[in-house]
Amino acid sequence: MTYTFTNAVRGGLLAAALLTVGAAPAQASHQEAFSGDWLYLTVTHGDNRSADTRGTVLLCDPPQGHVRAAEACDQLGAVDGDIDRIAPRAAICPMVYAPVTAHARGRWHGMPVQYTRTFSNECEMATLTGEVFALNG
Repeated sequence: MTYTFTNAVRGGLLAAALLTVGAAPAQASHQEAFSGDWLYLTVTHGDNRSADTRGTVLLCDPPQGHVRAAEACDQLGAVDGDIDRIAPRAAICPMVYAPVTAHARGRWHGMPVQYTRTFSNECEMATLTGEVFALNG
């Protein structure tokens, strides 16, 4: 019995190690598959433990992969890919706390982009980030 249990544990550990090692190259090749300006965008509703996350890849040469790709690419182009520099829109947002977290990672003009911010609600996010995180159309 001990021999079988030990072999099962070793086999399980070996399988876990192979899965872990195999995951890194797959992710790297996925990122290298995109050329030009691109961002992987996600929006999570609720707190950090929420499973309500939407995501898409925004490609900007030509604009695709996002319901408002052309508008989002134009807005990002105007600020050299710096989401924090997008000009806020005039809007009146309700004072309702329904947090959303926006996350972007990718490359813009060859430089890495990393952005994460939690907003009070979707209206505030849309006001400050334009069309970039408008993933639901």
